[in-house]
Amino acid sequence: MNKSNIGSRFDDFLSEVGIYEEVVDLAFKKVIAFQIQQEMEKKHIKKIEMAEKMETSRSTLDRLLDPENAAINLSTIQKAASVLGKRVEIKLV
Repeated sequence: MNKSNIGSRFDDFLSEVGIYEEVVDLAFKKVIAFQIQQEMEKKHIKKIEMAEKMETSRSTLDRLLDPENAAINLSTIQKAASVLGKRVEIKLV
């Protein structure tokens, strides 16, 4: 078996069963949530402090940090990144 084609076959499978976009969105959200949580821990920033610095509610921050909740907007991600001294890069490939 040629392992170099496994990724594309899996993508094809997800497309065939009609869940490719959903899986990619959820994976993206999990990575973002994980990275933000890691930076908060690294910088010793608690959730309430993070929400205040983002000028948002604690519930909005909780949604951002929830890896299962893919419904979050880009401006919220950008605010979090800015508070953490980071920036967001998005590429079309």
